[in-house]
Amino acid sequence: MEPKKNPQLDVNRNSLLYFFVGMTLVLLMAYMALEWKSYYPTSDWETSQVNPDLLIEDEPPITFQKLELPKPKIQTPPIIDVVEDEKDIEETVIEASEPDQSTEVAPIESIEVAEEEITEEIPIVLVENAPIFPGCEKEKTEEDKRDCFQKMIQKHIRKNFRYPDPAKEMGLQGRVSIMFTIEKDGNIDNVRLRGPHKSLEEEAARIISKLPNMKPGQQRGMPVKVSYSIPITFKLN
Repeated sequence: MEPKKNPQLDVNRNSLLYFFVGMTLVLLMAYMALEWKSYYPTSDWETSQVNPDLLIEDEPPITFQKLELPKPKIQTPPIIDVVEDEKDIEETVIEASEPDQSTEVAPIESIEVAEEEITEEIPIVLVENAPIFPGCEKEKTEEDKRDCFQKMIQKHIRKNFRYPDPAKEMGLQGRVSIMFTIEKDGNIDNVRLRGPHKSLEEEAARIISKLPNMKPGQQRGMPVKVSYSIPITFKLN
């Protein structure tokens, strides 16, 4: 037989009520904490608390300034000198410089035209009259002279060609590109070389240095500098 519990002594009898009451108190305290406002203490002497009607407005005094009028300027009259008329005055007659029908025209042959000196280098394929290699003077046409120039350059290279010993020992071979300038006096100058090794470039420069003096190229009847380029191939057998 189970003992009967007294419902008045049951602990869980009003637990739900106590829960809602506690929650209500917590929410009320949280609301009061969020809505709580505090202010700093203020003084009666602050400017914002002073009655603006009690302030005394300082009005500047009205003063009058007497302006002095400038003194009038007395301008002296100009002195006029009377000059007597000159009777004998020679008038200079200026003649018109513009040409008219009676103006003599100078003949074209008597007009001297200043010759313009050409300072830049002209490639041999563009110059009017190519340089003439010694032995090519007998050629009549300009095309024949250019062909003779090419052949004589090739002949000169074959005649003076010598394979450098250091290049042979190291097995060096390749092509050396050469560009030089035939000056206005026919001399060879401004030699530029590019090759695979210095020894090959030195041998190519030695061959070019042995070129003879040539007849310079001409442009519009004037001697000019002419640039020429040629490769030399070094190949071991």
